[in-house]
Amino acid sequence: METLIRPVPLDEVIISDELNRRIPAQPDYLKEKLAVYDLASRMVDHPDELLPRFVDIAMELTGGISAGLSLYEEAPGPGVFRWRHLRGTLASFDGATTPRNFSPCGVTLDANAPVLALHAERYYDWISAADIVVPEVLLVPLRRRDGTPFGTLWIVSEEVGHFDGGHARAMTELASFIAMALRMADGEEQLKRALAEQETLAREMSHRLKNLLAITQGMIRITAKGSETPDEMADTLIGRLQALSRANILVRRHPSAGPAAAVSDLGDLIRTIILPHDDTPPGDASRFSVCGPPIRCGEHAVNGIALVFHELATNAVKYGGLALPAGRIKIAWHLEDETVHLQWIERGGPPVDGPPTSHGFGTALVDRTVIGQLGGELNHDWQRDGLVVTLALPMDRLSD
Repeated sequence: METLIRPVPLDEVIISDELNRRIPAQPDYLKEKLAVYDLASRMVDHPDELLPRFVDIAMELTGGISAGLSLYEEAPGPGVFRWRHLRGTLASFDGATTPRNFSPCGVTLDANAPVLALHAERYYDWISAADIVVPEVLLVPLRRRDGTPFGTLWIVSEEVGHFDGGHARAMTELASFIAMALRMADGEEQLKRALAEQETLAREMSHRLKNLLAITQGMIRITAKGSETPDEMADTLIGRLQALSRANILVRRHPSAGPAAAVSDLGDLIRTIILPHDDTPPGDASRFSVCGPPIRCGEHAVNGIALVFHELATNAVKYGGLALPAGRIKIAWHLEDETVHLQWIERGGPPVDGPPTSHGFGTALVDRTVIGQLGGELNHDWQRDGLVVTLALPMDRLSD
C-alpha cells in the first residue's frame, strides 16, 4: 500500500499550547454577557436561528474572518463533519463534508478541548485541494447531554498569532451555553414526540374499539337468528367473542407500516385461534398441522380471519375432522401473484356423505367474511374422507 507523505508533521500544525503562551487581550465581559442574552432570547423565540446566530457572535467576539459549525454525522462510520451556517470568506463551502478522522475537527473532539491549528492546509491535503488558506483556526468542541459529539465551532483568522486563551475561554463558555440549549431543544422535541405518539395511540384505540363494536353487533344479530335457545346463543356468541379477543391480543403496531398501523402474523393468528380446539394429550403429536410463510395481516383482516377459523374449527369439532379422536386437520398456505392461497383439510373424521342439505349462520358468517370483508374466494369440497376448504385472499386486503 502506498504511503502518503505529509509536507509537515501534525504537531507543527496543531499548536494549542500557544493559546496559553500568548497574552490575552482585555476581555469585554459586557459584550459576552449580551451575547448570552441574545442567544437565550433566540432559543426561546426563534430556536431555528440559534446556531446561525452563535456563529455570527463567535466571529464578532474573536475578530475572525470566517466561522462555521462542523456537525458530526456518525454514519457511515467512522463518520464525517458537515459544514453548516458558514460565515465570512468560506461561506461558499456551506454543506461540504470533511473526514472525521482526518481533520482539525476530529482532533478537537478527541481532545475535548479548544484546539489551535496553524496553516492546516500544510497537513490536510483536502484543504489545500480546495485552494483554502487558513493562517490560524480556533476550534471548540460541541457535545450533547449524554456526551456524544455534536460537532465543533471553528473560527478562521487572517493572520498568524491572532487567537489567544481569552478567545478560547469565551468560545468555550458560549459552547457550553449552546450545549445546554441543545439539551433543552432535545427535551422539547422528545416531549412533542411523546405527546404525538400518545395522541396517535388514543386515536388508534378508539378506531379499533369502534370496529370491534361493529363486528360484535353483527355477530349478535347473526347468532340470534341461528340459535334455538338462549343457552345455545350464549355459548356460540361467547366462542366467537373469545376468538376475537385472542386475535386482538396478537395485534401490534409495526414501525415499518406507519405510525397508526397494526399488524399480526397469519401463522401466529391461526395457531392462537385453533389452540382451544386442540385436545391433544401432552407429549402426543398435535391434531393440527399449520405451515406457511410469514404473512402480515392488518387489523381489519385479523378480526375476519379469527372469525373464519373459529367457525371452521367449531364445525370440525361438531361434525368433521375433530369429531373423532383420530381426526386431524392440516392448514397450509402459500403466496402467489399477490394472493394468499390457503387450504383447510380435514381427515380422520366421520365419513362425509356430501354437502349438507342446509347451512347454519356460521357458514353464512364465513362466506360473508371471506367474500365481503376480505374480498377473497371460498370453495368447499365435501370429499368422502373429509372436508377441504380452499381460500384465495388478496394481499392488499389482508394488509388492511
